[in-house]
Amino acid sequence: MPGEFALIDRIRARARSRVDVLLGIGDDAAILRVPAGHDLVVTSDTLVSGVHFPAQTAPTDIGWKALAVNLSDLAAMAATPAWCTLALTLPDADADADWVDAFLDGFLELAERHDVALVGGDTTRGPLSITVTAHGFVPEGQALRRDGAHAGDEVWVTGSIGDAAGALAQWRARGPSSAKLRHRLDRPTPRIAVGLALRGIATAGIDLSDGLAADLGHVLAASSVGARIDLGRLPTSRTLADHFEQAQRWPLQLSGGDDYELCFTAPASAAFAIEQALAACDVTGTVVGQLVAEPGLRFTTPEGEDYVPAAAGFQHFQGVH
Repeated sequence: MPGEFALIDRIRARARSRVDVLLGIGDDAAILRVPAGHDLVVTSDTLVSGVHFPAQTAPTDIGWKALAVNLSDLAAMAATPAWCTLALTLPDADADADWVDAFLDGFLELAERHDVALVGGDTTRGPLSITVTAHGFVPEGQALRRDGAHAGDEVWVTGSIGDAAGALAQWRARGPSSAKLRHRLDRPTPRIAVGLALRGIATAGIDLSDGLAADLGHVLAASSVGARIDLGRLPTSRTLADHFEQAQRWPLQLSGGDDYELCFTAPASAAFAIEQALAACDVTGTVVGQLVAEPGLRFTTPEGEDYVPAAAGFQHFQGVH
């Protein structure tokens, strides 16, 4: 594959468009049209080989995950995805045609599912890393933010948590591993439909990228509240329970990260509406605790004892080599 411009042409040939993309890949910048009465929501994430995914991860899965983590941010803000840009840093663009094609297979498969148009980006040479910026719309004033939670609200979590961290723990141990857990690590599901369904119901939200302890902590800090979480209520998949004892699971669920489920808060009076909204999205949800006025995040075991996680959450720059 002869150089940067051929790489850009290769990507442009496969990228989809939308009617609100007035000018996409091929100029100095894209020209996009935001619908009237909507706010524009923008997020950006960088994935670096050996830090955010094992270096041996299949390029198709890397492509999927690079977009998924950004769509998860939009879901947490109750935004409808629309556009994205892609910046690829590759060790050798001339030798990586097959890798790029496989990467685009995963990236564009997820983009197609959510009607996301790739509208621009950049390519350069260096250690493998991927930066995606995603854009979405939300009706004016209806974005779900971190600073809207109130004491007395319940704390909800979608799906199950700890699976991705369990897969990473198995990979690091170089022992038996679960394909189901590894799928959760490599191909997270952005909860777009759930985020949209929670508009006007939830009071605050965040996606679980760095673990429940760290991410819920961001909501508590932004909303000036505290929380009490019952470890006995943490939603746990049968696969995680089959591979890890309870004492092993709690650190994975609280500090492991990479599940990209949604954590959100809402008054107890909204429970039935939330259950209906989640059922319509075919997603489970679990109340794991309650917000309190006193600052701080406290975890209690089913026996009522305090539990302190060994780590607050995923720490960047430590790597996954």
